[in-house]
Amino acid sequence: MSEWLSAQEVMDRLNIRPQTLYAYVSRGRIEARAQVDDPRKSLYRTADIVRLEARKARGRKAAAVAQETISFGEPILASAITTVQSGNLYYRGRNAAALSQTLSLEAVAMLLWDVETLAIGPRRLVPLSGTTGKARAFSALGWAASEAAPSRGRHLDLLHIEALQILNLVADAIIGDCAYQGLIHQRLAHYWGCDEVGADLIRRTLVLLADHELNASTFAARVSASTGASLAAALLAGLCALSGPLHGGMAARVRSFMEEAARVGIERTLQASIERAVRVPGFAHPLYPEGDPRAKALLEAFAPPTDYQAVYEATRAATGKAANIDFAIAALASTLNLPEDAPFLLFAMARCAGWLAHAIEQVRTGTLIRPRALYVGPRLEI
Repeated sequence: MSEWLSAQEVMDRLNIRPQTLYAYVSRGRIEARAQVDDPRKSLYRTADIVRLEARKARGRKAAAVAQETISFGEPILASAITTVQSGNLYYRGRNAAALSQTLSLEAVAMLLWDVETLAIGPRRLVPLSGTTGKARAFSALGWAASEAAPSRGRHLDLLHIEALQILNLVADAIIGDCAYQGLIHQRLAHYWGCDEVGADLIRRTLVLLADHELNASTFAARVSASTGASLAAALLAGLCALSGPLHGGMAARVRSFMEEAARVGIERTLQASIERAVRVPGFAHPLYPEGDPRAKALLEAFAPPTDYQAVYEATRAATGKAANIDFAIAALASTLNLPEDAPFLLFAMARCAGWLAHAIEQVRTGTLIRPRALYVGPRLEI
């Protein structure tokens, strides 16, 4: 089956008119690209058409539609913050990969929060306990959540000021130092003993990871914020969701794969994954069929170690899949000789900017997120 279809083929398969096809494209339900031999015409991704055909076949009952949205399905919340369209990631309409060339995490946070500028002001001092950056981040956010005022009903300007304080609070907790000055990427670079080149790579990584639409951790943060919980509590919810191996723990799985490849060989390790029908950690992403633009932007900024380059090339050749951001940050951590927990800490630090943006946006809607469950348990007793 061809990966791309013509407009007439799509309309015939879905039994729709041109206006409906264009509406599907504009809403992001069908991805389109220009035809190579005639840029005036468009081609449409077959996988999107197949998904829409399946949906039409089983009908549009509200329960079925709601259930399928939970896993990379239709949008379930309106948001003006971030979107993935045509294989690219956008922060409030601006290409995230392009922003990573020059901006700091703080500057991107201002963009995500939709504010012109904020005075940094005095940093919020909190008790820092724990022997690792991850433990200190959980501890600091837990303390802040227990002390902070509810977010609902407060002035937007105050929420923005508090958001910047919390962003810096997490940075201080990760490095275990409330006194060191500088932008967040500079503070992390100092903590990990990196030079200016390393600091710039950390900056790029933070920008690329700052937000990613309505992922699991962001949804957790928004649900918490919808109850009126404090911004710190919303971030704590996001951090809890991020800590799972299928989310912020993916880079650790990449490292384990690399260790296995070093022990028994790349080909044997790849073959084992293919035979078990297990996706190679750090490759492919449901939202980026043509490749993760975040990984591309980061991997172009440095030369990965030889072992990572070898795995990258072998996996591409064997599966046809491109590396995603988890592979890229694992390769970066190896290049800069960062500690094992650095990929998770980079992920958590960066995503705080996005969680805060979504929490504030949710608070402004004034609505409580409370979906219904589709009961599939034992028959009810009458």
